[in-house]
Amino acid sequence: MTNLPNADEAARRRTFAIISHPDAGKTTLTENVLQAAGAIRLAGQVRARGQNRRTSSDWMRIERERGISVSSSVMTFEHRDLVFNLLDTPGHEDFSEDTYRTLTAADSAVMVLDAAKGIEPQTLKLFEVCRLRDIPILTFINKMDREALDPLELLDEISDKLALDASPMQWPAGSGLRFRGVQDLRDNMFIPFEKQTGETPLRRVNLDDPQMDGFLPDGQREELLEAAELAREACPTFDVQSYREGHLTPVYFGSALKHFGVIDLLNALADHAPSPRPTKAHINGEETLTQPGAAQTTGFVFKVQANMDPNHRDRVAFTRLASGKFKRGMKLKTLAGKVMSVNAPIMFFANDRGIAEEAFAGDVIGIPNHGTLRVGDSLSESGKVQFAGIPNFAPELLRRARPKDPMKAKHLRKALESLAEEGVTQLFKPLIGADMILGAVGQLQIEVTAERIAEEYKLDVVFEEAPYAVARWISGPDKADITTFIDKHKMQMAEDVDGDPVFLGKSAWEIGYAQEKFPDVKFMNTKER
Repeated sequence: MTNLPNADEAARRRTFAIISHPDAGKTTLTENVLQAAGAIRLAGQVRARGQNRRTSSDWMRIERERGISVSSSVMTFEHRDLVFNLLDTPGHEDFSEDTYRTLTAADSAVMVLDAAKGIEPQTLKLFEVCRLRDIPILTFINKMDREALDPLELLDEISDKLALDASPMQWPAGSGLRFRGVQDLRDNMFIPFEKQTGETPLRRVNLDDPQMDGFLPDGQREELLEAAELAREACPTFDVQSYREGHLTPVYFGSALKHFGVIDLLNALADHAPSPRPTKAHINGEETLTQPGAAQTTGFVFKVQANMDPNHRDRVAFTRLASGKFKRGMKLKTLAGKVMSVNAPIMFFANDRGIAEEAFAGDVIGIPNHGTLRVGDSLSESGKVQFAGIPNFAPELLRRARPKDPMKAKHLRKALESLAEEGVTQLFKPLIGADMILGAVGQLQIEVTAERIAEEYKLDVVFEEAPYAVARWISGPDKADITTFIDKHKMQMAEDVDGDPVFLGKSAWEIGYAQEKFPDVKFMNTKER
């Protein structure tokens, strides 16, 4: 492994995210992908009980208790002599920002659809993020062992709602209690529906084999053959270039809970998903493309996570490598000139971790630090490489935060600042007064923040209605205009964790009115970090 050139090692990487609407089965699929690759022995069902059957990708207590994913996690494993980096994203829409940041580190995505529900609102939102970044998508239609929509209807929905050509690689024989398996449309072999475990090879039976009568009784064989032929004629043929350009999605059918179809999905990622691609960057102010096989080691921080190990109060910067060969002990520099001697880099397996002796483009490593690295930071050996920033979005909910014990105000501020730097929530500190204003996308984000503060910092916090409803970052070409605006609105001005000015409005109308009065001041609902 260590003797391969950088480009060859990068070509062995498959870095992908799994996206879905909540309850489509994303976390179950994640567990079973890991099991199929031999990375874990027993897939831990989200709702199962007992210490030994907890979900590997959901490492926070709140995730295990509620059966939801609220934080992105990374799992590295090997399969077919390839290195896979699986980025598990939160399914809940209140954590869409975390998902967006994680997708900046992915080269491809697996979209999980519930066979009975098709494309749901959160799936649509996440797909749009993938489209913005030209991320190729492979589709897994899950829960075929339950009553499902007609497969052609599901494919039409993908085409209509996502403007994406859907190319079925398999065709299902029935659904629910009548689900018997799938026909592989490339070689016409039949894969009977049998619960699989680990890397056990799927049984593949020729459609002309006499034993097919046992798998597809009562005319189901003829029904499958007709439906598969119709699918071939009505749907576009799979084309790997069209898939990698983001115009077409190959479609697979199965049941993650029964482990059916999971190994086929994993093999499809191995065969078709792209290895790391060139990354847009600026070097000395000039735009360029950083090639994965380049000599210089570069990367960017897409996530910061505090307290993954409660015993050590740690802070880990999740860093996606974009080029070169990383070695333990290497010195990396930020654009601002900070030098990091990375002596204890981490390779992730959910909450398990090991020391990374080396890593290549496409890999995700964790860099322990004490607040030196922030989301959006670029790292390189030269310190001259700058990757595109990762945006912050204006929050939809604003809440005033106060500790139940007034003596703990300083501790609470530190906890909120730490979580804001992670990107869990946003924190605004008004210029006048001691209030701390928390910004969030949704109510669940606020609940998770309260639980994490209680769990990790041993503080009781109360979130109250704030006198503000809208937050906007302000900027402009003339600093004098900004200063004048701030002076006239000091009671409603705040700073975010980066010290950038934020206007807290009582309503959207007030933002519009301020814009009319100060046409040279920009009121922005996104900010690049």
